[in-house]
Amino acid sequence: MGGRFLSVLIVAGFLCVSSVASSRSLSDVFSKVDPAVVMILTKERSYSKVEPGRQVATRGLGSGVVISKDGLVLTAAHVVQVADEVEVEFLGDYRIGAKVIGSATLADAALLQLDRVPEDLVWVKLGASDKVPVGEEIFVVGAPYGVSHTLTVGHVSGRRNPKIFCDQIIPIEFLQTDAAINKGNSGGPMFSMDGEVIGIVSHFLSQSGGFEGLGFAVSINTAKELLLKQRSFWSGLEAYAVSGALAKALNMQQEAGLLIQRVAHDSPGYYLGLRPGNVPVRIGREELLLGGDIVLEVQGTPISTDPAEMCHIRETMAEMVPGDPIDVKVLREGQIVNLSTP
Repeated sequence: MGGRFLSVLIVAGFLCVSSVASSRSLSDVFSKVDPAVVMILTKERSYSKVEPGRQVATRGLGSGVVISKDGLVLTAAHVVQVADEVEVEFLGDYRIGAKVIGSATLADAALLQLDRVPEDLVWVKLGASDKVPVGEEIFVVGAPYGVSHTLTVGHVSGRRNPKIFCDQIIPIEFLQTDAAINKGNSGGPMFSMDGEVIGIVSHFLSQSGGFEGLGFAVSINTAKELLLKQRSFWSGLEAYAVSGALAKALNMQQEAGLLIQRVAHDSPGYYLGLRPGNVPVRIGREELLLGGDIVLEVQGTPISTDPAEMCHIRETMAEMVPGDPIDVKVLREGQIVNLSTP
């Protein structure tokens, strides 16, 4: 009896020591990678959805991670897609401006370049997300509700490949996790337990507004393919697809178009001369800004409800690089206008 009791004590002690060692190991890894995790602060100028015609400035918040010694930062596309100004806040509360140099909206991933590189810059290693099995423990670092450098721990709960209507040459994969993710975590890194980035936090699903155990991060393999091995084109635009009855109500002479909602300053869309919406309306459950340009053609291809035509436009845009000429046809105040980059 005494021997069995002693064995139980030894096993219990081993488990306790193992738990403490694991905790210390995570603490050590966190302390090494945390300086590379940043907060993304944005400013956007748009027209008020409450007071038609009045411009308002709004501030946005997200997270990101430094991935190279020359100041490249990964974040979520929706955090910076139409931002007029982007600042990156580091541990120690100092800020550096940044520019969007790539954006893959379908994968919700974007790449920033710091305006200057600090001498004490810390960056992290990118892992191989395909080597991380479902059930593996991971941790996420970000700024939920603006509380920066917050650590949450969970597991890879699944792998998800969203269905999109175009055949993707590069498959898009999201990692599902039960690690707590809330507003402000978007764009932050998901780490393996050895401190390598395996995903960039995208979003969470919730009915209550708080986290309910369903969080998603684009896999780092997807982000690397779309933003590092090639450079997905950043348009700086937010647009709403219109067709059917709404297209007729807007006096469109074709079946579909893209109603411009917002245009980021200093973006390709801005230099193209596209005008954003300025009249707030509510159609069903949708809140829209009317009064902006409606894009009818891109690079000679009409906007259409035909998936093949839209895939052709998407593929054309995906192959573009900064500096390539852009030609679009828009409906502006009842007139057809052709726009081209200088």
